[in-house]
Parts: sequence; C-alpha cells; structure tokens
Amino acid sequence: MVDIDKAVIARYKFQGTNFEVLVDCNKAMAFKSGSNIPIDDVLAAKEVFADSKKGMEASPTALKQAFGTDDPVEAAKVIIRKGEIQLTAEYRNQLRDQKRKQVINIIHRNGVNPKTHTPHPAARIEAAMEEAKVSLDEYKPAEQQVQDVLKKLQPIIPIKFETKQIEVKVPGKYTGKTYPILKSFGKMIKEEWLNDGSHVAVIEIPGGLEEEFHNKLNSITHGDNETKIINTR
Repeated sequence: MVDIDKAVIARYKFQGTNFEVLVDCNKAMAFKSGSNIPIDDVLAAKEVFADSKKGMEASPTALKQAFGTDDPVEAAKVIIRKGEIQLTAEYRNQLRDQKRKQVINIIHRNGVNPKTHTPHPAARIEAAMEEAKVSLDEYKPAEQQVQDVLKKLQPIIPIKFETKQIEVKVPGKYTGKTYPILKSFGKMIKEEWLNDGSHVAVIEIPGGLEEEFHNKLNSITHGDNETKIINTR
C-alpha cells in the first residue's frame, strides 16, 4: 500500500455526487494509461470517500448506484480510470520534460537552416528554446505546440520546416537491408525494380533527417548507392 502522507486525490463525479480515493500519483497515472499495476500498489487506502479531507466515506448505496458495486476497490478502479488525478509538482515537471524532448525531436527531424538546408543540432534547438523562454503545456500534444514554438525560435535561429524528395538507386545485393530503411525514413513516392536487381525509389523525408539518411544508407552499402534530391519544399 502507498504511504498515505504522500498520496494524492483521484476524484470522479457521478450525477453530481463526488467520489474520491487516495493514490500514488505516478502509479495511478500509469494505471489510468492501461499499465498492468496491481490496484493495491496504487491505493493508499481501500476506502472511497465523499470528501477525503474530512474523512467522509461514500455510502455503499452511493457506490452501488454509481459503479454497480459496493466494493470500494472495484469502484476505485473506475475512479482512477475515468476521474481526475491530482498531480504532484514532481510529476508535472516530468510531463513538461517529456513534452520538451518530444517538441525538440520533432523540430530537429523536420527543421533546417533555410540558407544551408542542413538540420540544426538538438542541443542548439534546446538552447534557442531556453533563450526564447518557451513555455510548454504539459497536457497538450507536442504536435499541436510545435508551430508556436517554431515562431518563437525563428528570431533566434534561422529555421523552417522542409521536406525533400530523394531519388535513390541501390544495387540488388543490398536491397534486402536497405528497403526497410527507405520505408522507415519517410514516404515512398514511387519505386522500380530493374532487370539487374537494383532498386530505384523516390522517397519523401523530413528535411532534418537527410544527413542521417545518407549516413545510414552509406553504412549499409559501403557508399555503393546513388542519390539525387529531386524536390525540396
């Protein structure tokens, strides 16, 4: 069981009636997300409260009406999954850190210097975010915050999102290893298998991944490949 002094409240309302349980914040969030965590490791107490701060327990009748059972443990599972969990400052900081890393990764993969068409290192993007005093919403998906972050970065570093279409030709002896690599880096626009077994394809990749793409391809083929940028937008 969880140390009750370190527990937070998970709260759920049903038809205007309040139900609360005391839980470990991290484990409750993991349980809510579908992780297979024993409920005993999540709960600080096996009671369902109408008001946990006052120690007022919910009545068996209220539990039965709201959850179809008067078993407080079964009701607690529903409260955690469907209700709101009070987040600790530590957990909020973890969420912000995760969100920050996600945003940096998206910008690093897609963003380039428009003058050189080369990607900015992740460390440079992170430093620019700090300089721009970028604040992220820990609850909002990273993808929905990227464009706002990009606008704040542009006065500090030259950056824009870019996609590139690259024509690739790989000899037949390497295609077994290179084919899944081409698929993993981006969208395959078209492809053709030549009589000698060579594979010719046009793939569209985020601009920030071009260098990584060439390095990966060259490491597999030992440089025995042909590439040509046919479109940048």
